[in-house]
Amino acid sequence: MGRNFQTDIANPNHFVITLELVPGASYQGLALDTVKKIAEDALDDGRISAVTITDNPGGNPSLSPDVIGKEIVDRGMDVIVHFTCRDANRGGIESRALQLARMGMRNILALTGDYSGRGFGGQGMPVFDMDSTSLICFLKMLGERSRREARSDESFCTGCAVSPFKSTEAETFAQYYKLCKKIAAGARFVITQVGYDVRKFRELLQIRQVFGLPVPILGSVYVLRPPAAKIMNRGAIPGAVVTENLLEAVRQEWQDKEQGEAAAVERAARLAVVLKGLGYQGVHVGGVHKSFITLAAILDRMEQIENRWREFLPDFDHPQKNGFNVFDETSSDNSFSFTLPAPRSRATLLEKTHFQTLRLMHEFFFRFESPLAPGLRAVCTRLDATPGGRRLAFLIEDPIKKWLLSCKGCGDCGIQHLAFLCPESQCPKHIRNGACGGSSNGRCEVYPDRPCVWVRVYNRLAAAGRAPEMAHTFVAPRNWALNETSSWLNFHLRRDHQSTGCDIAERCNAEGGCPFRREGHTAAPADAT
Repeated sequence: MGRNFQTDIANPNHFVITLELVPGASYQGLALDTVKKIAEDALDDGRISAVTITDNPGGNPSLSPDVIGKEIVDRGMDVIVHFTCRDANRGGIESRALQLARMGMRNILALTGDYSGRGFGGQGMPVFDMDSTSLICFLKMLGERSRREARSDESFCTGCAVSPFKSTEAETFAQYYKLCKKIAAGARFVITQVGYDVRKFRELLQIRQVFGLPVPILGSVYVLRPPAAKIMNRGAIPGAVVTENLLEAVRQEWQDKEQGEAAAVERAARLAVVLKGLGYQGVHVGGVHKSFITLAAILDRMEQIENRWREFLPDFDHPQKNGFNVFDETSSDNSFSFTLPAPRSRATLLEKTHFQTLRLMHEFFFRFESPLAPGLRAVCTRLDATPGGRRLAFLIEDPIKKWLLSCKGCGDCGIQHLAFLCPESQCPKHIRNGACGGSSNGRCEVYPDRPCVWVRVYNRLAAAGRAPEMAHTFVAPRNWALNETSSWLNFHLRRDHQSTGCDIAERCNAEGGCPFRREGHTAAPADAT
């Protein structure tokens, strides 16, 4: 029997190594045999805590990680299953979670997932019924249910991802604030996206300290070859960053194949020991596709050079052009200040006016504590008593909200969680709990011609000095039973997620919500100009 991931990650003195495997789009053949052979060799090596198995990377169909994961677990190697919310509604998600638990696979990397890629007959319908934060919360609750009903102490060990390699202030803080919510929802470990900027790697550890986030973090280490470097450079892998100068360096190294492979192994080993030296609890290794020999060489080299990690810091000075850093550089030894800067807003006057107007309307008309609430509830009760009244309410509401918000008529309005922007019309993944990792230079992963809605959310809140609110509140999934009904009636009659979903939010914030909020961290209001 191999190592146990949960035991290793719980030991702060153990440096954890995980290996990412990509099953491919076939249920048999050489590619799948290679994946299984790598897993077997990892087990025999004894230094790997777990292999992780991807779930339809890039949104393209591939063999389910559950199937190959079960085969690997049965042979004694621990597994972390990538569990994406894409392509399944909440019923399918629950069924899959129960299946994984039954098969003995309880280590989960919870992800929202990439946008749908091409499948049989073209692109499939994008399904994003839940997001990664909701999934983490659900798995936590499912484990509690299992302990009550089956009297079992076993539960899911759920982790999450974060992409610190963002080039703008809004995207950077959107990632960190969402990480706060994921940990409050129950994430027990974190894995970073791929990048080669040591300052951003250090920044994430400092954010963990400032926010008070008690979780181990594994840094991603990728065996970088020209094809993968080119794909990451053009942004085709959401959240991963390879800069132009690094891409050119990789191309030069690979003019000779043997030298290129040696350089890739050396770069991976050096980054791994740098991360260990900085204080990461482990590394998540990707890009090992043909043989475990590559990873073995990296691990052997790490043992030789780990005490020299400071020498290699300049090797990972690959910042993005005009990129944003949270902390100021204060000395030549790469140390940084730990003072959070005041949020800076790039919201236009129109954005600010739209936000403040709708916020004021919300305070008066859509707050249970409002003096108007009893009267509005009485009016809504009378309208809701007949089909004609319900239809009248919808016909009044719908054109107003379409004009102001491009409303999709979901009946379970979430605009108050997104600085009064609509998650249904403005986010292709319909995320209500924070940004996905796929945005680039402030632009949407799916529609690069428009800004990411969470960038707009940050800028609106920053203009009002309220940006940290993005870390505060878990939002329950949308209630689809209310589709194409009046959200005004549903709010005042307590049928929407703010009332019927509040038990979920309470469970996910059972220990007081995000530590960042509990400690009262705030930032000075942004300059109004």
